Amino acid sequence: MRDLRRDVAAATLPLPIDGAEDAEASRHRLLAQLDEHLLPRLAELSSPAVVVLAGSTGAGKSTLFNSLLGEEVSEAGVLRPTTREPVVGVHPRDMDTLTPGPVTELARLVKHEGVPRGTALMDAPDLDSFLSENRSTAHQLLEAADLWLFVTTAARYGDALPWQALDRAKERGASVAMVLNRVPKENLATIRTDLNSRMRERGMKDVPLFIVPDVGPHEGLLDATLVAPIQRWLNLMAGPERSRTVILRTLKGALGALPDWVMGLVGAVEKQGTAAFDLRTAVQSVVPDAQLAGRAAVLSGAAGEGTVAARFMELASTKHISRVTVRDGVARTTKRAGKARETALMRLREEVEATAARAFVAAGVRTEESLRAALAGPRAPAAGETIVPSGPRRAKERLAWGEAAAADWSRLADDVVGRMGASDPEAADPDPEAAARAAGARKAFGDIGLATLLQATALGNEDSAGLIDRVLGETAGEAIEELQGELADKVVLAVAEEARSVQSALDVPALADDAAAPLRVRLAELRRLT
Repeated sequence: MRDLRRDVAAATLPLPIDGAEDAEASRHRLLAQLDEHLLPRLAELSSPAVVVLAGSTGAGKSTLFNSLLGEEVSEAGVLRPTTREPVVGVHPRDMDTLTPGPVTELARLVKHEGVPRGTALMDAPDLDSFLSENRSTAHQLLEAADLWLFVTTAARYGDALPWQALDRAKERGASVAMVLNRVPKENLATIRTDLNSRMRERGMKDVPLFIVPDVGPHEGLLDATLVAPIQRWLNLMAGPERSRTVILRTLKGALGALPDWVMGLVGAVEKQGTAAFDLRTAVQSVVPDAQLAGRAAVLSGAAGEGTVAARFMELASTKHISRVTVRDGVARTTKRAGKARETALMRLREEVEATAARAFVAAGVRTEESLRAALAGPRAPAAGETIVPSGPRRAKERLAWGEAAAADWSRLADDVVGRMGASDPEAADPDPEAAARAAGARKAFGDIGLATLLQATALGNEDSAGLIDRVLGETAGEAIEELQGELADKVVLAVAEEARSVQSALDVPALADDAAAPLRVRLAELRRLT
Protein backbone atom coordinates (compact mmCIF):
# COMPACT_ATOMS: atom_id res chain seq x y z
CA MET A 1 0.00 0.00 0.00
CA ARG A 2 2.86 2.39 0.76
CA ASP A 3 4.39 1.65 -2.65
CA LEU A 4 1.01 2.27 -4.26
CA ARG A 5 0.65 5.54 -2.40
CA ARG A 6 4.13 6.64 -3.56
CA ASP A 7 3.44 5.81 -7.20
CA VAL A 8 -0.02 7.42 -7.22
CA ALA A 9 1.49 10.60 -5.75
CA ALA A 10 4.14 10.60 -8.50
CA ALA A 11 1.62 10.07 -11.32
CA THR A 12 0.83 13.71 -12.03
CA LEU A 13 -1.14 14.76 -15.13
CA PRO A 14 0.50 17.98 -16.39
CA LEU A 15 -1.22 18.35 -19.77
CA PRO A 16 -4.75 19.88 -19.72
CA ILE A 17 -6.26 17.41 -22.18
CA ASP A 18 -9.78 15.99 -22.22
CA GLY A 19 -10.45 13.96 -19.10
CA ALA A 20 -7.34 15.16 -17.26
CA GLU A 21 -9.25 17.28 -14.76
CA ASP A 22 -11.55 14.41 -13.78
CA ALA A 23 -8.61 11.99 -13.64
CA GLU A 24 -6.65 14.37 -11.41
CA ALA A 25 -9.63 14.69 -9.07
CA SER A 26 -9.88 10.88 -8.97
CA ARG A 27 -6.15 10.66 -8.22
CA HIS A 28 -6.53 13.05 -5.30
CA ARG A 29 -9.48 11.01 -3.98
CA LEU A 30 -7.39 7.85 -4.23
CA LEU A 31 -4.57 9.52 -2.29
CA ALA A 32 -7.08 10.63 0.33
CA GLN A 33 -8.48 7.10 0.55
CA LEU A 34 -4.99 5.72 1.08
CA ASP A 35 -3.90 8.42 3.54
CA GLU A 36 -7.10 8.80 5.53
CA HIS A 37 -8.37 5.24 5.62
CA LEU A 38 -6.47 2.32 4.13
CA LEU A 39 -2.96 2.95 5.44
CA PRO A 40 -4.04 3.93 8.99
CA ARG A 41 -6.59 1.11 9.14
CA LEU A 42 -4.19 -1.55 7.87
CA ALA A 43 -1.64 -0.37 10.43
CA GLU A 44 -4.11 -0.83 13.32
CA LEU A 45 -7.06 -3.18 12.85
CA SER A 46 -7.92 -3.14 16.56
CA SER A 47 -8.90 0.54 16.55
CA PRO A 48 -12.70 1.18 16.80
CA ALA A 49 -14.73 1.14 13.60
CA VAL A 50 -15.34 4.75 12.56
CA VAL A 51 -19.03 5.44 11.80
CA VAL A 52 -19.55 8.89 10.28
CA LEU A 53 -22.95 10.61 10.18
CA ALA A 54 -22.81 12.63 6.97
CA GLY A 55 -25.30 14.55 4.92
CA SER A 56 -26.45 17.88 3.60
CA THR A 57 -27.36 21.05 5.47
CA GLY A 58 -30.40 20.76 7.73
CA ALA A 59 -30.69 16.98 7.45
CA GLY A 60 -30.78 16.64 11.25
CA LYS A 61 -27.44 14.87 11.71
CA SER A 62 -26.57 16.53 15.03
CA THR A 63 -30.02 15.86 16.51
CA LEU A 64 -29.78 12.24 15.39
CA PHE A 65 -26.24 11.95 16.83
CA ASN A 66 -27.34 13.33 20.19
CA SER A 67 -30.43 11.13 20.24
CA LEU A 68 -28.36 8.01 19.61
CA LEU A 69 -26.17 8.92 22.61
CA GLY A 70 -29.14 10.02 24.70
CA GLU A 71 -27.46 13.32 25.56
CA GLU A 72 -26.81 16.76 24.03
CA VAL A 73 -23.20 16.33 22.96
CA SER A 74 -23.07 17.98 19.53
CA GLU A 75 -24.66 21.41 19.02
CA ALA A 76 -27.98 21.28 17.16
CA GLY A 77 -30.32 24.08 16.12
CA VAL A 78 -31.73 26.16 13.29
CA LEU A 79 -28.61 28.29 12.69
CA ARG A 80 -26.35 26.97 9.93
CA PRO A 81 -23.91 25.45 10.09
CA THR A 82 -24.48 23.91 13.49
CA THR A 83 -21.58 21.46 13.27
CA ARG A 84 -18.58 23.75 12.95
CA GLU A 85 -16.37 21.36 14.90
CA PRO A 86 -16.74 17.62 14.24
CA VAL A 87 -17.53 15.57 17.31
CA VAL A 88 -16.57 11.92 17.77
CA GLY A 89 -18.01 9.82 20.55
CA VAL A 90 -16.00 6.85 21.82
CA HIS A 91 -16.79 4.38 24.58
CA PRO A 92 -14.46 5.05 27.55
CA ARG A 93 -13.03 1.53 27.36
CA ASP A 94 -12.07 2.08 23.70
CA MET A 95 -10.15 5.32 24.23
CA ASP A 96 -6.76 3.62 24.48
CA THR A 97 -7.25 1.73 21.22
CA LEU A 98 -8.23 4.74 19.09
CA THR A 99 -5.47 5.17 16.51
CA PRO A 100 -4.16 8.72 15.91
CA GLY A 101 -5.22 10.00 12.51
CA PRO A 102 -7.72 12.32 10.80
CA VAL A 103 -10.48 11.36 13.25
CA THR A 104 -8.48 12.35 16.33
CA GLU A 105 -6.84 15.33 14.62
CA LEU A 106 -9.96 16.96 13.17
CA ALA A 107 -12.68 16.14 15.69
CA ARG A 108 -13.44 16.89 19.32
CA LEU A 109 -13.17 13.64 21.23
CA VAL A 110 -15.97 12.78 23.68
CA LYS A 111 -15.99 9.74 26.00
CA HIS A 112 -19.53 8.42 26.28
CA GLU A 113 -21.09 5.24 27.61
CA GLY A 114 -23.83 5.47 24.97
CA VAL A 115 -21.43 4.67 22.14
CA PRO A 116 -21.42 0.94 21.33
CA ARG A 117 -18.13 -0.78 22.16
CA GLY A 118 -15.78 -1.13 19.22
CA THR A 119 -17.18 1.88 17.36
CA ALA A 120 -16.40 5.58 17.12
CA LEU A 121 -19.54 7.56 16.25
CA MET A 122 -18.90 10.90 14.54
CA ASP A 123 -21.05 13.93 13.72
CA ALA A 124 -19.41 15.46 10.62
CA PRO A 125 -19.93 18.95 9.10
CA ASP A 126 -22.36 19.42 6.22
CA LEU A 127 -21.13 18.16 2.85
CA ASP A 128 -22.67 21.25 1.24
CA SER A 129 -21.75 23.76 3.96
CA PHE A 130 -21.30 27.33 2.77
CA LEU A 131 -17.98 27.27 4.64
CA SER A 132 -15.36 25.68 2.38
CA GLU A 133 -13.33 24.56 5.39
CA ASN A 134 -16.33 22.61 6.70
CA ARG A 135 -16.90 20.96 3.32
CA SER A 136 -13.25 19.95 3.11
CA THR A 137 -13.30 18.52 6.64
CA ALA A 138 -16.49 16.57 5.94
CA HIS A 139 -15.02 14.91 2.86
CA GLN A 140 -11.76 14.18 4.66
CA LEU A 141 -13.61 12.49 7.51
CA LEU A 142 -15.68 10.42 5.11
CA GLU A 143 -12.46 9.12 3.57
CA ALA A 144 -11.39 7.99 7.05
CA ALA A 145 -14.68 6.21 7.78
CA ASP A 146 -15.23 2.49 8.00
CA LEU A 147 -18.97 3.00 7.63
CA TRP A 148 -21.00 5.89 6.23
CA LEU A 149 -24.34 6.60 7.92
CA PHE A 150 -25.78 8.98 5.34
CA VAL A 151 -28.58 11.24 6.54
CA THR A 152 -31.02 12.97 4.20
CA THR A 153 -34.65 14.08 4.44
CA ALA A 154 -37.92 13.31 2.75
CA ALA A 155 -37.77 16.75 1.14
CA ARG A 156 -34.19 16.43 -0.15
CA TYR A 157 -33.47 12.79 -0.92
CA GLY A 158 -33.97 13.47 -4.62
CA ASP A 159 -31.22 16.13 -4.69
CA ALA A 160 -27.97 15.41 -6.48
CA LEU A 161 -25.80 15.60 -3.34
CA PRO A 162 -27.01 12.42 -1.57
CA TRP A 163 -26.54 10.33 -4.69
CA GLN A 164 -23.15 11.83 -5.49
CA ALA A 165 -22.00 10.94 -1.98
CA LEU A 166 -23.40 7.41 -2.28
CA ASP A 167 -21.74 6.93 -5.68
CA ARG A 168 -18.48 8.05 -4.13
CA ALA A 169 -18.91 5.54 -1.31
CA LYS A 170 -19.59 2.79 -3.83
CA GLU A 171 -16.52 3.84 -5.84
CA ARG A 172 -14.22 3.42 -2.86
CA GLY A 173 -15.91 0.24 -1.59
CA ALA A 174 -17.18 1.74 1.67
CA SER A 175 -19.92 0.20 3.80
CA VAL A 176 -23.00 2.42 3.79
CA ALA A 177 -26.32 2.78 5.56
CA MET A 178 -28.94 5.44 4.85
CA VAL A 179 -31.22 7.40 7.17
CA LEU A 180 -34.27 9.11 5.67
CA ASN A 181 -35.23 11.72 8.25
CA ARG A 182 -38.44 13.74 8.81
CA VAL A 183 -40.72 11.55 6.72
CA PRO A 184 -44.42 12.58 6.93
CA LYS A 185 -46.51 9.58 7.98
CA GLU A 186 -49.01 10.08 5.19
CA ASN A 187 -46.23 9.91 2.55
CA LEU A 188 -44.10 7.22 4.17
CA ALA A 189 -45.11 4.32 1.89
CA THR A 190 -44.76 6.34 -1.31
CA ILE A 191 -41.37 7.79 -0.35
CA ARG A 192 -40.01 4.44 0.84
CA THR A 193 -41.03 2.78 -2.43
CA ASP A 194 -39.48 5.55 -4.52
CA LEU A 195 -36.25 5.59 -2.53
CA ASN A 196 -35.87 1.81 -2.64
CA SER A 197 -36.37 1.93 -6.41
CA ARG A 198 -33.66 4.58 -6.79
CA MET A 199 -31.26 2.57 -4.66
CA ARG A 200 -31.87 -0.61 -6.68
CA GLU A 201 -31.15 1.30 -9.90
CA ARG A 202 -27.75 2.27 -8.46
CA GLY A 203 -26.88 -1.22 -7.31
CA MET A 204 -27.56 -0.39 -3.64
CA LYS A 205 -30.49 -2.66 -2.90
CA ASP A 206 -28.60 -4.22 0.05
CA VAL A 207 -27.82 -0.88 1.72
CA PRO A 208 -29.66 -0.67 5.09
CA LEU A 209 -32.37 2.01 5.06
CA PHE A 210 -33.76 3.59 8.24
CA ILE A 211 -36.87 5.78 8.30
CA VAL A 212 -37.27 8.47 10.98
CA PRO A 213 -40.81 9.95 11.02
CA ASP A 214 -41.38 13.69 10.98
CA VAL A 215 -42.21 15.05 14.46
CA GLY A 216 -42.79 18.64 13.37
CA PRO A 217 -41.07 21.66 14.99
CA HIS A 218 -38.77 20.15 17.57
CA GLU A 219 -35.90 20.96 19.94
CA GLY A 220 -33.77 18.57 21.93
CA LEU A 221 -33.50 14.82 21.62
CA LEU A 222 -35.78 12.65 19.52
CA ASP A 223 -37.87 10.06 21.29
CA ALA A 224 -35.78 6.94 21.83
CA THR A 225 -38.32 4.82 19.95
CA LEU A 226 -37.70 6.84 16.76
CA VAL A 227 -33.98 6.06 16.67
CA ALA A 228 -34.25 2.57 18.19
CA PRO A 229 -33.81 0.74 14.83
CA ILE A 230 -30.57 2.63 14.18
CA GLN A 231 -29.44 2.05 17.76
CA ARG A 232 -30.08 -1.69 17.47
CA TRP A 233 -28.18 -1.82 14.19
CA LEU A 234 -25.19 -0.03 15.76
CA ASN A 235 -25.32 -2.39 18.73
CA LEU A 236 -25.02 -5.32 16.35
CA MET A 237 -21.49 -4.06 15.75
CA ALA A 238 -20.72 -3.71 19.44
CA GLY A 239 -17.61 -5.42 20.71
CA PRO A 240 -14.15 -5.65 19.20
CA GLU A 241 -14.78 -8.81 17.17
CA ARG A 242 -18.02 -7.68 15.56
CA SER A 243 -16.70 -4.19 14.84
CA ARG A 244 -13.66 -5.79 13.27
CA THR A 245 -16.02 -7.59 10.91
CA VAL A 246 -17.33 -4.21 9.74
CA ILE A 247 -13.77 -2.94 9.40
CA LEU A 248 -12.71 -5.96 7.38
CA ARG A 249 -15.81 -5.76 5.19
CA THR A 250 -15.04 -2.14 4.37
CA LEU A 251 -11.36 -2.93 3.86
CA LYS A 252 -12.28 -5.74 1.52
CA GLY A 253 -14.57 -3.42 -0.41
CA ALA A 254 -11.97 -0.67 -0.49
CA LEU A 255 -9.21 -3.01 -1.63
CA GLY A 256 -11.53 -4.54 -4.20
CA ALA A 257 -12.27 -1.08 -5.60
CA LEU A 258 -8.58 -0.20 -5.97
CA PRO A 259 -7.79 -2.10 -9.21
CA ASP A 260 -10.44 -0.24 -11.23
CA TRP A 261 -9.37 3.02 -9.61
CA VAL A 262 -5.70 2.42 -10.43
CA MET A 263 -6.56 1.18 -13.93
CA GLY A 264 -8.36 4.45 -14.56
CA LEU A 265 -5.27 6.34 -13.47
CA VAL A 266 -3.07 4.15 -15.68
CA GLY A 267 -5.28 5.05 -18.63
CA ALA A 268 -5.05 8.75 -17.80
CA VAL A 269 -1.24 8.61 -17.51
CA GLU A 270 -0.93 6.76 -20.81
CA LYS A 271 -3.26 9.25 -22.46
CA GLN A 272 -0.93 12.00 -21.25
CA GLY A 273 1.99 10.12 -22.84
CA THR A 274 0.14 9.87 -26.16
CA ALA A 275 -0.63 13.58 -26.07
CA ALA A 276 3.03 14.35 -25.31
CA PHE A 277 4.10 12.18 -28.27
CA ASP A 278 1.73 14.11 -30.56
CA LEU A 279 3.13 17.40 -29.27
CA ARG A 280 6.73 16.30 -29.81
CA THR A 281 5.84 15.19 -33.33
CA ALA A 282 4.25 18.57 -34.05
CA VAL A 283 7.33 20.38 -32.75
CA GLN A 284 9.74 18.26 -34.79
CA SER A 285 7.65 18.74 -37.94
CA VAL A 286 8.51 22.44 -37.84
CA VAL A 287 12.28 22.04 -37.40
CA PRO A 288 13.52 20.91 -40.89
CA ASP A 289 11.85 23.72 -42.84
CA ALA A 290 12.84 26.29 -40.23
CA GLN A 291 16.47 25.15 -40.39
CA LEU A 292 16.53 25.26 -44.19
CA ALA A 293 15.03 28.75 -44.17
CA GLY A 294 17.52 29.90 -41.54
CA ARG A 295 20.52 28.58 -43.47
CA ALA A 296 19.29 30.17 -46.66
CA ALA A 297 18.82 33.50 -44.90
CA VAL A 298 22.37 33.73 -43.49
CA LEU A 299 23.99 32.40 -46.66
CA SER A 300 22.11 34.86 -48.88
CA GLY A 301 24.56 37.62 -47.97
CA ALA A 302 21.85 40.00 -46.80
CA ALA A 303 23.31 40.11 -43.28
CA GLY A 304 26.52 41.66 -44.65
CA GLU A 305 24.70 44.72 -45.89
CA GLY A 306 22.94 47.33 -43.78
CA THR A 307 24.76 48.17 -40.55
CA VAL A 308 27.85 46.06 -41.36
CA ALA A 309 28.29 47.77 -44.73
CA ALA A 310 27.71 51.19 -43.18
CA ARG A 311 30.31 50.57 -40.48
CA PHE A 312 32.86 49.35 -43.02
CA MET A 313 32.37 52.42 -45.22
CA GLU A 314 32.72 54.69 -42.20
CA LEU A 315 36.04 53.08 -41.22
CA ALA A 316 37.25 53.07 -44.81
CA SER A 317 36.68 56.80 -45.12
CA THR A 318 37.82 57.94 -41.67
CA LYS A 319 40.42 55.36 -40.66
CA HIS A 320 41.56 54.40 -44.17
CA ILE A 321 41.47 50.70 -43.37
CA SER A 322 41.38 49.86 -47.09
CA ARG A 323 44.58 51.71 -47.93
CA VAL A 324 46.95 48.80 -47.94
CA THR A 325 49.81 48.44 -50.42
CA VAL A 326 50.00 45.03 -52.05
CA ARG A 327 53.12 44.01 -53.99
CA ASP A 328 53.56 40.61 -55.57
CA GLY A 329 50.31 39.53 -53.92
CA VAL A 330 51.56 40.30 -50.39
CA ALA A 331 50.34 43.17 -48.19
CA ARG A 332 53.14 45.58 -47.28
CA THR A 333 52.79 47.77 -44.21
CA THR A 334 54.42 48.76 -40.97
CA LYS A 335 53.65 47.08 -37.67
CA ARG A 336 52.39 50.42 -36.31
CA ALA A 337 49.96 50.94 -39.19
CA GLY A 338 48.69 47.39 -38.81
CA LYS A 339 48.03 47.94 -35.12
CA ALA A 340 46.08 51.13 -35.91
CA ARG A 341 43.91 49.28 -38.43
CA GLU A 342 43.27 46.46 -35.92
CA THR A 343 42.15 48.98 -33.30
CA ALA A 344 39.85 50.71 -35.79
CA LEU A 345 38.34 47.40 -36.90
CA MET A 346 37.21 46.64 -33.34
CA ARG A 347 34.14 48.79 -34.04
CA LEU A 348 33.36 46.66 -37.08
CA ARG A 349 33.92 43.57 -34.91
CA GLU A 350 31.17 44.75 -32.54
CA GLU A 351 28.78 45.29 -35.44
CA VAL A 352 29.62 41.94 -37.01
CA GLU A 353 28.96 40.10 -33.72
CA ALA A 354 25.73 42.02 -33.14
CA THR A 355 24.57 41.21 -36.68
CA ALA A 356 25.32 37.52 -36.23
CA ALA A 357 23.47 37.53 -32.90
CA ARG A 358 20.47 39.21 -34.57
CA ALA A 359 20.50 36.55 -37.29
CA PHE A 360 20.38 33.80 -34.67
CA VAL A 361 17.61 35.58 -32.75
CA ALA A 362 15.63 36.15 -35.96
CA ALA A 363 15.85 32.44 -36.75
CA GLY A 364 14.52 31.70 -33.27
CA VAL A 365 11.66 34.18 -33.62
CA ARG A 366 10.64 32.74 -36.99
CA THR A 367 10.76 29.25 -35.51
CA GLU A 368 8.60 30.32 -32.57
CA GLU A 369 6.03 31.70 -34.99
CA SER A 370 6.00 28.41 -36.89
CA LEU A 371 5.74 26.46 -33.64
CA ARG A 372 2.86 28.62 -32.49
CA ALA A 373 1.02 27.93 -35.75
CA ALA A 374 1.65 24.19 -35.39
CA LEU A 375 0.75 24.00 -31.70
CA ALA A 376 -2.06 26.53 -31.38
CA GLY A 377 -3.62 26.53 -34.84
CA PRO A 378 -6.89 24.88 -35.89
CA ARG A 379 -5.21 21.49 -36.50
CA ALA A 380 -2.98 21.62 -33.44
CA PRO A 381 -2.73 18.63 -31.09
CA ALA A 382 -4.39 18.83 -27.69
CA ALA A 383 -2.72 21.12 -25.12
CA GLY A 384 -0.36 22.56 -27.74
CA GLU A 385 -1.00 26.16 -26.77
CA THR A 386 0.13 25.48 -23.20
CA ILE A 387 3.73 24.62 -24.11
CA VAL A 388 4.59 27.48 -26.47
CA PRO A 389 6.92 29.78 -24.52
CA SER A 390 6.48 33.48 -25.05
CA GLY A 391 6.94 36.81 -23.35
CA PRO A 392 9.97 38.64 -21.97
CA ARG A 393 11.57 35.62 -20.35
CA ARG A 394 11.83 33.60 -23.54
CA ALA A 395 12.96 36.68 -25.50
CA LYS A 396 15.71 37.26 -22.94
CA GLU A 397 16.84 33.63 -23.11
CA ARG A 398 16.88 33.75 -26.91
CA LEU A 399 18.96 36.94 -26.96
CA ALA A 400 21.45 35.52 -24.46
CA TRP A 401 21.83 32.37 -26.56
CA GLY A 402 22.30 34.42 -29.74
CA GLU A 403 24.94 36.65 -28.19
CA ALA A 404 26.85 33.66 -26.81
CA ALA A 405 26.73 31.92 -30.21
CA ALA A 406 27.96 35.07 -31.96
CA ALA A 407 30.87 35.41 -29.52
CA ASP A 408 31.72 31.76 -30.13
CA TRP A 409 31.69 32.42 -33.88
CA SER A 410 34.16 35.27 -33.37
CA ARG A 411 36.47 32.97 -31.44
CA LEU A 412 36.39 30.55 -34.37
CA ALA A 413 37.36 33.42 -36.70
CA ASP A 414 40.32 34.22 -34.44
CA ASP A 415 41.33 30.56 -34.53
CA VAL A 416 41.06 30.47 -38.34
CA VAL A 417 43.42 33.45 -38.60
CA GLY A 418 45.77 31.87 -36.08
CA ARG A 419 46.09 28.83 -38.35
CA MET A 420 46.84 30.93 -41.44
CA GLY A 421 50.41 30.64 -42.66
CA ALA A 422 51.23 27.80 -40.29
CA SER A 423 53.07 24.92 -41.93
CA ASP A 424 51.17 21.67 -42.26
CA PRO A 425 53.52 18.76 -41.55
CA GLU A 426 51.18 16.42 -43.45
CA ALA A 427 51.09 18.59 -46.58
CA ALA A 428 52.90 16.95 -49.50
CA ASP A 429 53.51 20.28 -51.24
CA PRO A 430 53.62 23.30 -48.88
CA ASP A 431 52.57 26.63 -50.45
CA PRO A 432 55.11 29.31 -49.49
CA GLU A 433 53.18 31.96 -51.45
CA ALA A 434 50.01 31.36 -49.42
CA ALA A 435 52.03 31.51 -46.22
CA ALA A 436 53.57 34.84 -47.26
CA ARG A 437 50.19 36.34 -48.14
CA ALA A 438 48.73 35.21 -44.83
CA ALA A 439 51.64 36.67 -42.88
CA GLY A 440 51.33 39.97 -44.76
CA ALA A 441 47.58 40.18 -44.15
CA ARG A 442 47.98 39.43 -40.43
CA LYS A 443 50.59 42.17 -40.15
CA ALA A 444 48.45 44.65 -42.12
CA PHE A 445 45.30 44.25 -39.99
CA GLY A 446 46.35 42.38 -36.87
CA ASP A 447 44.89 38.96 -36.12
CA ILE A 448 41.62 40.34 -34.69
CA GLY A 449 41.26 42.84 -37.53
CA LEU A 450 41.79 40.18 -40.20
CA ALA A 451 39.35 37.84 -38.42
CA THR A 452 36.77 40.65 -38.40
CA LEU A 453 37.16 41.23 -42.15
CA LEU A 454 36.73 37.50 -42.78
CA GLN A 455 33.56 37.51 -40.65
CA ALA A 456 32.12 40.49 -42.52
CA THR A 457 32.88 38.71 -45.79
CA ALA A 458 31.25 35.50 -44.53
CA LEU A 459 28.15 37.57 -43.71
CA GLY A 460 28.08 38.75 -47.33
CA ASN A 461 29.67 42.22 -47.23
CA GLU A 462 31.10 42.95 -50.69
CA ASP A 463 33.50 45.73 -49.62
CA SER A 464 35.28 43.55 -47.08
CA ALA A 465 35.28 40.71 -49.64
CA GLY A 466 37.12 42.95 -52.09
CA LEU A 467 39.71 43.90 -49.49
CA ILE A 468 40.22 40.27 -48.44
CA ASP A 469 40.64 39.26 -52.07
CA ARG A 470 43.38 41.89 -52.49
CA VAL A 471 45.44 40.75 -49.51
CA LEU A 472 44.76 37.00 -49.49
CA GLY A 473 43.45 36.09 -52.91
CA GLU A 474 42.30 32.53 -53.37
CA THR A 475 43.86 31.48 -50.09
CA ALA A 476 40.94 33.15 -48.25
CA GLY A 477 38.34 30.85 -49.80
CA GLU A 478 38.75 28.01 -47.36
CA ALA A 479 38.62 30.33 -44.33
CA ILE A 480 35.48 32.11 -45.55
CA GLU A 481 33.81 28.81 -46.35
CA GLU A 482 34.57 27.52 -42.84
CA LEU A 483 33.11 30.65 -41.23
CA GLN A 484 30.00 30.56 -43.43
CA GLY A 485 29.51 26.89 -42.62
CA GLU A 486 29.78 27.59 -38.89
CA LEU A 487 27.39 30.54 -39.21
CA ALA A 488 24.83 28.33 -40.96
CA ASP A 489 25.33 25.56 -38.40
CA LYS A 490 24.66 27.97 -35.56
CA VAL A 491 21.43 29.10 -37.20
CA VAL A 492 20.44 25.43 -37.37
CA LEU A 493 21.27 25.17 -33.66
CA ALA A 494 19.21 28.31 -32.96
CA VAL A 495 16.19 26.60 -34.51
CA ALA A 496 16.88 23.43 -32.53
CA GLU A 497 17.23 25.49 -29.34
CA GLU A 498 13.80 27.01 -29.96
CA ALA A 499 12.31 23.56 -30.38
CA ARG A 500 14.15 22.37 -27.27
CA SER A 501 12.74 25.24 -25.21
CA VAL A 502 9.25 24.12 -26.19
CA GLN A 503 9.88 20.42 -25.69
CA SER A 504 11.46 21.01 -22.27
CA ALA A 505 7.93 21.31 -20.89
CA LEU A 506 7.40 17.71 -22.02
CA ASP A 507 10.66 16.38 -20.60
CA VAL A 508 9.21 15.45 -17.22
CA PRO A 509 8.87 11.98 -15.65
CA ALA A 510 5.06 12.15 -15.82
CA LEU A 511 5.24 12.26 -19.64
CA ALA A 512 7.95 9.65 -20.13
CA ASP A 513 7.15 6.61 -22.28
CA ASP A 514 7.21 4.36 -19.22
CA ALA A 515 5.40 6.74 -16.85
CA ALA A 516 2.58 4.26 -16.23
CA ALA A 517 4.90 1.29 -15.61
CA PRO A 518 5.07 1.65 -11.79
CA LEU A 519 1.28 1.85 -11.60
CA ARG A 520 0.93 -1.25 -13.76
CA VAL A 521 3.19 -3.12 -11.34
CA ARG A 522 0.99 -2.03 -8.42
CA LEU A 523 -2.11 -2.98 -10.41
CA ALA A 524 -0.81 -6.50 -10.90
CA GLU A 525 -0.07 -6.75 -7.17
CA LEU A 526 -3.57 -5.54 -6.28
CA ARG A 527 -5.20 -8.06 -8.60
CA ARG A 528 -3.29 -10.86 -6.90
CA LEU A 529 -4.50 -9.58 -3.52
CA THR A 530 -8.13 -9.22 -4.53
